[in-house]
Amino acid sequence: MKHHFFSILNSFLPILTSAVLFASVASSCGEQGQPGSENKVKTAASVDENEGKTAENEGKSVEFTQENFGGYLLVYFREHNHDLYYALSSDGYTFTDVNAGKCAYKGIDMAEQKGIRDPHVFRGPDGLFYLTMTDLHIYAKQEGLRDTEWQRDGGKYGWGNNKSIILMKSKDLINWDRTIYNVVDAFPQLGDIRCVWAPQTQYDPEKKQLFVYFTMGVAGGENQLYYSFMDKDFTKFATVPQKIGFNPPMNQTYIDGDICKVGDTYHLFTSDNGIKHAESKQMLDGYKYVTNENVAKAKGGVEAPTVWRRFGTDTYVLMYDNYSQPNEMAFAETTDFREFKDLGRFNQGIMKTTNFDGAKHGAVIWLTKDEAAKIAAHWKLEKF
Repeated sequence: MKHHFFSILNSFLPILTSAVLFASVASSCGEQGQPGSENKVKTAASVDENEGKTAENEGKSVEFTQENFGGYLLVYFREHNHDLYYALSSDGYTFTDVNAGKCAYKGIDMAEQKGIRDPHVFRGPDGLFYLTMTDLHIYAKQEGLRDTEWQRDGGKYGWGNNKSIILMKSKDLINWDRTIYNVVDAFPQLGDIRCVWAPQTQYDPEKKQLFVYFTMGVAGGENQLYYSFMDKDFTKFATVPQKIGFNPPMNQTYIDGDICKVGDTYHLFTSDNGIKHAESKQMLDGYKYVTNENVAKAKGGVEAPTVWRRFGTDTYVLMYDNYSQPNEMAFAETTDFREFKDLGRFNQGIMKTTNFDGAKHGAVIWLTKDEAAKIAAHWKLEKF
């Protein structure tokens, strides 16, 4: 399936791959798709009686209360196989993988390069869910999925050098519409783009429009953060990518951005020789580092920051990759975005996993009780 499917896609459009429905059919994570199902991608789950039905929150945003709050969803990937994983938590401290440590979706079925990295999930104001990922498999040559180490010449473009990101949209976090979007070929006016990594989705309330921000490197410059507003179908960029603005402008490399708003202040966390914290009164411009301090407390290499709030509190969790061996997520907490309390890695302190390890570069959102129950039922998870 995968070779026939992607040969069609690669010959169809150099820039935009048509949206495809991720259907919910029974499979295990290691299996390939069945012949003749080129327009469907499997989930590692059993068929659910509710699949295909319209989600209750479609077309409207969710107002969370003590009565309807159902827990947290963590999306992540693992280095060894470049697949997409889900984990649920009822309290934000202990997470359980929905598929007993096996993937929820196979990267080989989702990506042009047969593997995904850096998944990010976002709940839109329209009640829909948006999932973005890097289209990149760094071990594809070793696994016989690619003839070359990278998609393009490594000597010219360097590490990774991918061209595309994956854009997905869903009503229920189970069935997804998907687009493989070739950013490099879409914007030749930007010059020789080296890479397009770690896309994330946000909503601009002034423009009333979703945008995606991501790491991009252009020949002659550093890898830095860019953004583009999206078309109405969430299948392509509607504007030419622009840099997220720093005052004064940044000259060094900084990657893996995460934006959150608290009160009237926007907080931007980046990977820049550690995890750095910047603030602005504008969403996409005017950022300044609060200090030059690495706010990640873990020893060793760190990257991929993301921030989420503990429900019912004013405590925010800074989650990031601690990629010194072994690879694992690490955590800190803050209430004022000045002091960050170290929580250690998963299973070194209060943050726990029950049935998985090696989680990397993910994101967390809140779920309603109904949403959490449907995800658990779909993957036959009895307790979390």
